[in-house]
Amino acid sequence: MCRNIKPLFNFEPPASDVEIRAAALQYVRKISGVNKPSQANEAAFQAAVEAIASISAELLHKLETNTLPKNREIEAAKAQLRNARRFAS
Repeated sequence: MCRNIKPLFNFEPPASDVEIRAAALQYVRKISGVNKPSQANEAAFQAAVEAIASISAELLHKLETNTLPKNREIEAAKAQLRNARRFAS
């Protein structure tokens, strides 16, 4: 999985439309191998981003869990600590 796509499920507050669209954009960039599409491919690229964002939002709304929602700040701090350990020289 692309490292830039972050888990969006089970957070308080829930993932915003902006976060979902950003993940969809990263996914389309990854599978297409294109960071910025040509003019000829722009419409197809944007349509894919919108379709994936839409279905992803639907998925996140339908998922259920019995665990407590995660705190964004705590999860970000954990990720920073993991990165510090991983990239320590």
